[in-house]
Amino acid sequence: MPNHPASVLWRCSRLVLCLLLALGLLTSLTWAEESLEPPEAPLTLGGDVMVPDLDATPEQQTATPSLPRIEEPPVDETAGAEPDTPVPSVTHAPAEPLEPPPLESLTIMLDWYPGLHHAALILAAGNGLPQREGLELELTTPADPGAPLRLLDANLVDLALTHQLQLHLQVARGKSAVRVATLADTPLAGVVIRESTDVEGPEDLAGLTLGYATEDGRDILLPALIAPHGIAQGEVSMVETGFALATAMTEQSLDGLVTPLRLTLPRQLADRGVSTRQLNVEKHGIPFHDGLILVANRDRLARLREPIIELVDILRDTTLWMIENPEMAWEALVELEPTIDTPANRDAWNATLMRLSAQPAALDSRRYGQVEAYLHENGLIESISPLERLAVDLGAD
Repeated sequence: MPNHPASVLWRCSRLVLCLLLALGLLTSLTWAEESLEPPEAPLTLGGDVMVPDLDATPEQQTATPSLPRIEEPPVDETAGAEPDTPVPSVTHAPAEPLEPPPLESLTIMLDWYPGLHHAALILAAGNGLPQREGLELELTTPADPGAPLRLLDANLVDLALTHQLQLHLQVARGKSAVRVATLADTPLAGVVIRESTDVEGPEDLAGLTLGYATEDGRDILLPALIAPHGIAQGEVSMVETGFALATAMTEQSLDGLVTPLRLTLPRQLADRGVSTRQLNVEKHGIPFHDGLILVANRDRLARLREPIIELVDILRDTTLWMIENPEMAWEALVELEPTIDTPANRDAWNATLMRLSAQPAALDSRRYGQVEAYLHENGLIESISPLERLAVDLGAD
């Protein structure tokens, strides 16, 4: 059958259209391929910064830095700063070692040159325990027996040693001493008389010449002994001796001594060829009292309270150790203070230990009240001071 002219024309048109579509597709592929080719020139940001060449060797990177420095406008570092202000910097150094906290220092003045009754303080200061408790103890010796309370009242020492009767006298005179601990809780004072005087008791003291070292010996002990026997104070001559009791007895025309050291003085005099007899004050009407106490200035007590409590605890432990180990304690004591190693002190060591207080913080308030009342009744002090002005118990709070 012959082809119709219209169908031939339609077929030709479709063939031309297919050719055009193929040509267009070929052109698109060619353009896309060309657009993916890398640019001939290196990529830049329009400035001085260049993209690093990642294919370069380490030697090339060292020779030619790949990141040039970007120049910035200079900054005035002194603007708003003080002249010559150093520029802060950071340094790395090992940490400084931690320093121990400072020690709390306590200056303690003895009542006498170093002796047996100071044993607890001497051993405590020498055994290193105070430093472990944060304390530093400095023991000083007075120039004369009256110095400790004078210096304490002037705030020139932190603590001082004295006797209970002396404390009552000082408080009555308006001084600032207050008892904080007891080192010897029995009397240590007495009257040592030459045996040749034939004195049997206080009633025989009229007309004698006695030496004394402390104010309480002159103003309390002797008047309290002779007053009940109708002897006026002027009927007994009094000579101040200071610390040189034994020397005064042997070199001066003294019949006896009012002494705070009745445990050792008779042996000292015996070694010098002087025979004596002794009057113990508590056997002749004077109330039982503490022989040695530690006193503070009342005005400074609040600031020193904690270190004093630490000190008193150390004294307690030291005293208990001495009582339980008397021979070891003696050896340690004379090693620390060789001047104590005398025949008189060796003889009196055990007797002294029996009089040391194993509980130095404890306060016998009744005893202090009785002594204060006795002194007032006998005209030795003008008025009665309340207990809190005389003594405190730091361990009771």
